[in-house]
Amino acid sequence: MSEIAELFYPAIRWDGSNGYEPQREAITQALNLGVGGFILFGGPSEHVATLIEDLQTRSRVPLLIGADLERGAGQQFAGETALPPLAAIAFLEDVQAIRRAAAVTAREARELGINWIYAPDCDLDVEPNNPIIGTRSFGSDPERVGEFAAAWIDACQAEGVLASAKHFPGHGRTTSDSHKELPRVDVSAETLRNSDLIPFQRAIERGVASVMSAHVSFPALDPSGAPGTLSKPILTGLLREELQFTGLVVTDALIMEGVLGGGEAEAVILALDAGCDCLLYPADMVGAEKAIQKAIDDKRLDADRIHQSIERRRRWARWAALSKETNRPARDETAWTAQLAEQVVHLVRGRMPRLPRAWNLVIVDDDIGGPYPPPPRDPLIATLRAGGIDLVVGDQPATEEVGATVIALFGDIRAWKGRPGYSENAKESVRRALDSAGNRERLIIQFSHPRLANELKTDAPILCAWGGEGVMQKAAARFLLREAAGNSAARTMELPQTRLEETL
Repeated sequence: MSEIAELFYPAIRWDGSNGYEPQREAITQALNLGVGGFILFGGPSEHVATLIEDLQTRSRVPLLIGADLERGAGQQFAGETALPPLAAIAFLEDVQAIRRAAAVTAREARELGINWIYAPDCDLDVEPNNPIIGTRSFGSDPERVGEFAAAWIDACQAEGVLASAKHFPGHGRTTSDSHKELPRVDVSAETLRNSDLIPFQRAIERGVASVMSAHVSFPALDPSGAPGTLSKPILTGLLREELQFTGLVVTDALIMEGVLGGGEAEAVILALDAGCDCLLYPADMVGAEKAIQKAIDDKRLDADRIHQSIERRRRWARWAALSKETNRPARDETAWTAQLAEQVVHLVRGRMPRLPRAWNLVIVDDDIGGPYPPPPRDPLIATLRAGGIDLVVGDQPATEEVGATVIALFGDIRAWKGRPGYSENAKESVRRALDSAGNRERLIIQFSHPRLANELKTDAPILCAWGGEGVMQKAAARFLLREAAGNSAARTMELPQTRLEETL
């Protein structure tokens, strides 16, 4: 076992058919190599907790176990609480709601054994054509984003879980997806310092444990055009020296095309030389370890600098291990999170129609692209039917029995999708559904950023539900059920009422 392996954080993915079994051999290899931790994707809560306990027991070093949980622990792990996107929570302009959302996420993560959350997103939502940030951002105002990010970090780390400000020095101005290619941001260093860097400064001032680098080129900060992850001027000169960040610097995933121009072995060497401490999601750890050792032997990498990264990782792993024993247990926040999700659902165009009890529901799914399927659309349908709505699912001609056409339009931000907004096919499907509605009441629910309503050339009312996960489908359905209940004299409904006043 080599100390170098502590720099590596390979991925473990749940397989819907076979669980973690297909990866058992790779997990054993990683533990024998001496990795510093893992990043986990998916799985039922009980299986996740069992796996992590096993990993920590078998490891010779305390592990940092991370996960992408921007939208709550339920974003990855079945049985945990899912939350609206960060942009949706920020829409409420309620810092306490952000703090509570972070605390809920961190407590549930800690109960599972997750001690490192790759959130919050500190990027600015300033580019409508950005295909990968959008609703992941707290917004466009640098100071407000900084305030919200700092609140999220405070609440998360108060629960003994590391937070991570991402994607440094800012992914908000890109017009391409770093999963697919290397984006380039052509603005001045002054613009970046006066806007994009401000949320990261606030995160550092609040003691954020880690910063995740961006696989994005910033010629104004590094004329070589190297991605931020591989740039010494950006990670050492700017982040370490100018902004005085002393925590962990973690790469964005090393399977992404934005960092792999010279291959993975070269990328890990350049990332470490640039100032990274943790190498996230390497595909070939054995090859990477050999490459790093050779680079040290050849004086391309400084051995003392590498040792500093290892010691920095160990300090934070010890912090997480000690903090786990001193914090409050997770509590049931189901009612609060459901109400939070309903609070963010809002009209972005027109007035709510008078909804009857029988609808034609047309699903237009534009969440395409990438290697992983979108969330199932069953929660929307099931919640509406459970609330007493007589649904005909699919584009149907008008009948006397069906009194409304409701279009559920899914167009979320997704890795490898490669674009924001709606495709022409999706927009044409919406037009056809509206045309076939006849004289029926019409409504579009868009499960995406509110600004995408501008792409729909229609006078039909548009309801914004922010994202396509189950939590937002259910929230939108409950919103509509209340509307239908208010318009129906034939049937009454009992819906749970919860309050948002309670804070941390």
